[in-house]
Amino acid sequence: MWEQNKSNNPSTPAPAPQAVPATTNTTTTAKPKTAVIGPNMLIIGKVQSSEDLYIDGEVRGTLEVDHCRLTIGPNGKANAGAKAREVDILGRIEGDVVTEEKISIRKGGQLVGDITAAGIVIEDGAYFKGSIDIVRRAPEPARKPDAA
Repeated sequence: MWEQNKSNNPSTPAPAPQAVPATTNTTTTAKPKTAVIGPNMLIIGKVQSSEDLYIDGEVRGTLEVDHCRLTIGPNGKANAGAKAREVDILGRIEGDVVTEEKISIRKGGQLVGDITAAGIVIEDGAYFKGSIDIVRRAPEPARKPDAA
C-alpha cells in the first residue's frame, strides 16, 4: 500500500538511505573510513591516505597508506611501490611492498616485486615473483608498575 510523505508536501522527496560500511572496527566506536579508487579511475602520481584504501581502478606511481589497510581489488592494477600497515591483494601490483604487519596475496592476485613484512599469506592460485624479507616487529616496552 502507498504511504504519503509525512511532511504534507507530496513533492518533497524522502531522504536518501545512508551507506553502511561493510567492515566494523571493534577497538573504537567511530565508524571506519575507506577511500575508494573506482574501476573507471586512473591515477598517475603519489597517492597518500590516512584511512583504509580500496583500489579497483589503476594507479601508476606510489601508494602510501600510513598505519592503515591497502586493498587491491579484483579489478585493481597498481604499477606502484606501496607502503601500508596491512596489504591485501586480489588484483595485480607491480612494485615493492612494505608493510608494518602482514601482506596477503589472494587467489587470482598477482604481485611482481619485493616484499618486506612481518607476516605473509600466499593462497593457492596466487602469483608472486620477487623476494621476501620477513621483519620482526619491535617488542613493546614493558610498563613499570606505578609506585604509590
